[in-house]
Amino acid sequence: MRLSTLLIPTLTFAAAAGISLVAASFAVTAVEQNSETALRRALDDGDMGWAEVTSDGLRVTLQGTAPDEATRFAALSLAGGVVDATRVIDDMSVTPSKGIAPPRFSAEILRNNSGISIIGLIPATSPRADLVKELNGLSDAGQVADLLETARYPAPKGWATALRYAISALELLPRAKISVDASTVKITTMAESAAAKDVLQDRLARMAPPELHLVLDIVAARPVITPFTLRFLIGESGARFDACSAESAESRAYILSAARAAGLEGQADCVIGMGVPSPNWSRASALSIASLAALGQGTVTIANADITLVAAEGTAPALFDKVVGELENTLPEVFALHAVLPVPASDASAGPPEFTATLSPEGQVQLRGRISDDVSRDITSSYAKARFGADQVHTATRVVADLPSDWPVRVLAGLEALSHLQRGSVTVTPDNLQLRGMSHQEDTLSVVSGFLAAKLGEAESYELAITYEEPPAPKDQPLSAELCATQLAGAQENTGKISFEPGSATVAAGSSAVLDHVATILEKCGPVRLEIQGHTDSQGREGMNQTLSQSRAQSILNELRARRIRTAAFIATGYGESQPIASNDSEEGREANRRIEFRLILPETTSEGETTLEEAATAAAQTSAEASDGANASDDAEENDTGAQGAAETTEQETTGQ
Repeated sequence: MRLSTLLIPTLTFAAAAGISLVAASFAVTAVEQNSETALRRALDDGDMGWAEVTSDGLRVTLQGTAPDEATRFAALSLAGGVVDATRVIDDMSVTPSKGIAPPRFSAEILRNNSGISIIGLIPATSPRADLVKELNGLSDAGQVADLLETARYPAPKGWATALRYAISALELLPRAKISVDASTVKITTMAESAAAKDVLQDRLARMAPPELHLVLDIVAARPVITPFTLRFLIGESGARFDACSAESAESRAYILSAARAAGLEGQADCVIGMGVPSPNWSRASALSIASLAALGQGTVTIANADITLVAAEGTAPALFDKVVGELENTLPEVFALHAVLPVPASDASAGPPEFTATLSPEGQVQLRGRISDDVSRDITSSYAKARFGADQVHTATRVVADLPSDWPVRVLAGLEALSHLQRGSVTVTPDNLQLRGMSHQEDTLSVVSGFLAAKLGEAESYELAITYEEPPAPKDQPLSAELCATQLAGAQENTGKISFEPGSATVAAGSSAVLDHVATILEKCGPVRLEIQGHTDSQGREGMNQTLSQSRAQSILNELRARRIRTAAFIATGYGESQPIASNDSEEGREANRRIEFRLILPETTSEGETTLEEAATAAAQTSAEASDGANASDDAEENDTGAQGAAETTEQETTGQ
């Protein structure tokens, strides 16, 4: 009885203890799970998925490798905000430092009439002395100023190639600024004309390695027009310009507007250049054209500040006096007007004296007509032989007395004008000079008109009938970049598509004719930078398609090399399934996406307005200061951290076409 009385309380207390223990165990587990879940969610929301969370009772342990010390501290702070900071155990590690990042290597090369200067920061491994020696070896290099700084870091990939290309390009450029880094070369220069700009741009593009990003900023210099000339005619066939010069686009628009009001139709243009005699050039030109329109017919010629207004024969004297008087009173200062009202010539049985020179397409020149004396005849013949070649001139002139005193000057001016043509004739009379023929230069009419206005003087009449024809292309001239790209794009449309064996990089036997055609086009294109692109459909794994497209592009490169095409400036790039041109949901679309494309690598051109080499020099000086600061900073960093050896290369490569 007494035993049972003691047993019951004992069992009761034991049961209570067991229940408490179980409850405590469940409570601890709940706290662990809740803390771990809440902390995991907070870390995921904070983009710290690299951190692992484990809980043991009230303790929460953070593990994982943080990308840097700041991120590790941020993870600890975040955990302390979710649970009690005293419960957080830091067991995280930090990614080892890769050392001090190398500086950005770059160089600016500035060349002008006084010499060459090179400024920037280059790797210490670059042969600095050899670089300066190469610059000194350029033609007309002048004095070379070496303002380079060096840093003891490995040269980034592509640095030597870019620098070598920059020096090769500098050989072609007497005035230029060239900016060089590991992946990009930017060239800023000026060309003598728009045609010279196109030639230079094409040559620089063809010289560049295919992996180099080339930026060209070439400005065509405005021509110096001497004399600054305008010649406008109104005749029975309508109105036209023989020559038109303007100092700006606004001036050109103002002059052309006045010409259209006077009856000009069709295409017309004015050469924009330097040498304008007065800021009121466009106003004086417009007033002169309007006065000629008021007369009805005739010509107006402006050479610098001299204006010659010649009315048509038969113009009413009263109208002529009125128009000339109004023009004289409205012309801006500096301009001088000489007005001519022709008097009808009396009939003469013998006709006016005449000198004629004809130029054949083969270059043969015949001189006929009248010359004032033996000395003038010898001078005329010698001048013609100097202009056209001693074996090309046949003289059949005769000496006649009583010719005008300026006859030799008019004859020589006519021969000089004829030398601008491919074929034609010039006829000189006491009152007129007529030049007719064809030229391969578009600006010949303007050039000849200005020349005759300067040589013949005021009040002299001349007629020009010059046509323009495209010059025949040289037989060995390579195709232009635009035409080459067009023909390559259409090569597979004309002869069939390049195909491969299924799932392989082996070119199908039926594609040989297509590749022969592509090779023929590339031979005509000359040296070009070309990217051979391989593309696939979306069937199969993405990585496998990428590898297959690269292999196929390389196979085409090998096929072209086997056909003796120079492929040093070609690169093969596989794009896999990343650039479809049709839907991959149909067989037709997948077939279209399985393709080889040829793309010319053209330089990037800038159009940010005119660039002068004086601005380039200022920019180069600024770059020099930045380069010097960068070199000093890199040297300080090396002194503070001598253990940072073999720093990883971090220069990003900008590869054209990807």
